[in-house]
Amino acid sequence: MKTSSAKPDSAANRTTVWLIEDNEVFRTAVSRLINQTSGLFCPHAFANFEDALAALSQEPGPAVILSDLGLPGMSGIEGLSKVRDLSPETYVIVLTVYDDHQKVFDAICAGASGYLLKNSIEKTLLPSIRDVLNGGAPMSPRVARMVLEQFGRLASPPKKDYGLTDREKQTLELMSRGLLMKQIASELNISYHTVNNHLRAIYDKLHVHTRSSAVAKALTERLF
Repeated sequence: MKTSSAKPDSAANRTTVWLIEDNEVFRTAVSRLINQTSGLFCPHAFANFEDALAALSQEPGPAVILSDLGLPGMSGIEGLSKVRDLSPETYVIVLTVYDDHQKVFDAICAGASGYLLKNSIEKTLLPSIRDVLNGGAPMSPRVARMVLEQFGRLASPPKKDYGLTDREKQTLELMSRGLLMKQIASELNISYHTVNNHLRAIYDKLHVHTRSSAVAKALTERLF
């Protein structure tokens, strides 16, 4: 099901925006807002993704698609990936009530160019459309913070606790700098025998058997 509310002769110089939303009241309000905005034109407002994809296979894709996630039939996440195949130049901005990490992550992985929460649409929708057309990635503030936090977790994975003592960590760090056992002993002001004991403990705790393996694991997992 779709509705059309723009005058045909007003579309030529406008940016085309399609809407996919199953809530009729919200769908009507958003499409009206777009069509009343200078420079924008919403010729199609669909109630499901199946109808939108059918239209996309028959006519040129719009510059922007606004899509809900919780749709009847095909989900917004599944539909997003299909838009990438049919119209790779189209930007898709998600409009949804979902702000959990998994939904955000799945939508971005599926190709969403923006992610807006419906409770902020009145103020953010039009600026976000302009933003995405200019190469931006509009997101509601709460969603943007979640993405940054997720990126931080991926960029800095939590350190594993292997039970290394402070001395063992110091020994491991000096090993990573290329110091030999005698040099490590001198640097830490301990005996060669003590360094050897630390080394054996490090191997045992990290479940490795060589110096290079111990250093590689320490650097990869940022143990010091």
